[in-house]
Amino acid sequence: MTGYLGSYATLGLLLLAAVLFFVTAFSANRVLRPSRPAEPWGKRATYECGIDPVGGDWAQMQIRYYVYAYLYVLFAVEAVFLFPWALVFDRPGFGATTVVEMGVFVAIVALGILYAGRRGVLRWT
Repeated sequence: MTGYLGSYATLGLLLLAAVLFFVTAFSANRVLRPSRPAEPWGKRATYECGIDPVGGDWAQMQIRYYVYAYLYVLFAVEAVFLFPWALVFDRPGFGATTVVEMGVFVAIVALGILYAGRRGVLRWT
């Protein structure tokens, strides 16, 4: 399809095909499913590796695990930014600008870690 509205027609046909596929799949599911599914004993029971569930269904989780997971993600993202920077740093025209940008980035990350350390978040008790 060419012309001004050709790309819109292609998009419209693609959306129409997607809607038809969706409707066909859900219709086939409705037609082929059993009308009265069996409800075997224990189907809705909590599964714990084949052992009968013991205790309540609520367990308290300490916040420090989430803090350490957040710090791990923070350092992983920092590493993702540092590796390409190290590869581009020695190319002509990138010297001073990349040093300043990375200095600002590392300073912000260090400030956040310093703040967390002062607040006692990093202390494992």
